[in-house]
Amino acid sequence: MEFSLLWAALSAVAATWLGLQLWTERLPDRAADQLIAATLTGLLAGRLTAMVSQGINPLTNPAEIIVIRGGVSTAAASITFIAGLAWTTRRSTGAVDALAPSILLGLAAWHAGCIWRSACLGTPSELPWAWAQDASLVSRHPVELYAALGLVVGAVIVSRLGWSPWTRAGVALGAAAAIRLLTEPLRPSLGGGPQGWYLAGLIVGILVAVFGGRLTSAPPQTPT
Repeated sequence: MEFSLLWAALSAVAATWLGLQLWTERLPDRAADQLIAATLTGLLAGRLTAMVSQGINPLTNPAEIIVIRGGVSTAAASITFIAGLAWTTRRSTGAVDALAPSILLGLAAWHAGCIWRSACLGTPSELPWAWAQDASLVSRHPVELYAALGLVVGAVIVSRLGWSPWTRAGVALGAAAAIRLLTEPLRPSLGGGPQGWYLAGLIVGILVAVFGGRLTSAPPQTPT
């Protein structure tokens, strides 16, 4: 059985848990449970979307759903995760803002989990810290480690922001999208990767950070 993907996932879980211990202010009740539920829901949605796009009917091939290595739609998984988390924490003011740094730290560990999967390297590079795959003489960018480092920095920055409603959540979304957008050219890809989705995530993150608080905390209108 192949365990490399499992180790990467466990690394993300451990880093998220660490974030919940580091940044405890305003966390909702059962924060870890809510994150796990949103993650599993997002993973299921992403897997089902990938199956349908590949022409596989989930109803007639239910066993294929658990074959995560067969592909997961990042866009569908991310959108479902965010929507699910916002819904389950809707009664806790500022819950998503409080969880944002821990989520970024978990994403950083997932990218760093490339070490377990032997999948860190991207396009060729002659930089001193580049290295080559086994049986190869071509050194390459450790692009997934670049993303991991950027996400760690993003988590620390978000954790130091103020508590204006949705500011932390919006900045975290924008940071995650921007880091993926900036590192995508260094990944080996025939189609260039889903850069449009990352750009959309960056724009949405900025809009949420700037206008989210105004929409949720607008004073009620008094009748005239």
